[in-house]
Amino acid sequence: MPELALTQLAGDDDAPRVLVVGPSLGTGAADLWQSCAASLPADLQVVGWDLPGHGASRPTAAAFTIDDLASAVRDGASRVAAGRPAAYAGVSLGGAVGFALAADPGPFGAVVTLASARVIGTPEGWHDRAAFVRKAGTSAMVAGSSERWFAPGFLDRSPSAGGALLMALREVDDESYALACEALARYDARDRASVVPLLVAGGSADTVVTPDQVDVVLDGVGHLPPIEDPAATAALVLSHLEENL
Repeated sequence: MPELALTQLAGDDDAPRVLVVGPSLGTGAADLWQSCAASLPADLQVVGWDLPGHGASRPTAAAFTIDDLASAVRDGASRVAAGRPAAYAGVSLGGAVGFALAADPGPFGAVVTLASARVIGTPEGWHDRAAFVRKAGTSAMVAGSSERWFAPGFLDRSPSAGGALLMALREVDDESYALACEALARYDARDRASVVPLLVAGGSADTVVTPDQVDVVLDGVGHLPPIEDPAATAALVLSHLEENL
């Protein structure tokens, strides 16, 4: 399994419930989720995990799949939760992991996917991106990501929050990013049934996972709901947890 770093974002080990949150490709969990975690109630311990070569996780040169990531998240969450009720919320690639966890949940009693779908993009597109990053590096992804990640006007309204994510993208390990692209090229969860309550949500302005691919739409939000509208994202996740956990 990949070695994934877990970072506490809110709450502590005495909280009665645990929420594990997952990142989008090219982002670290703390940068993406910290503001949203601060909007959640104190009875939740919020823990984020990072992709290989992203955030606090070490780079890797070994191929991995979405199911490998799900297994690592499942094991890490079991240790953190230590028998407490636990839920999961993930964005984009982190949402793909969420679909895998909804089918084989381990400690998770509820799952939320944000800006994600059972298939994301095309295998050809992901292989092309992997090859591009191996040649040009993740810094070459900044311009395109600034267009894909955010709803129009977000960077003007919140230059600090958006700029921090784009700056962090430059620091992501090139090979780890490419391997994550190849994991998405192999990813297809269309035949996997959920065995725990699953909420599939996304942004009205998302051009990667469009509104017709999700069940609940967040107005004025693009591909990274937790940073674009932390309060609305927190309310959505909390509502699902209150109903099912």
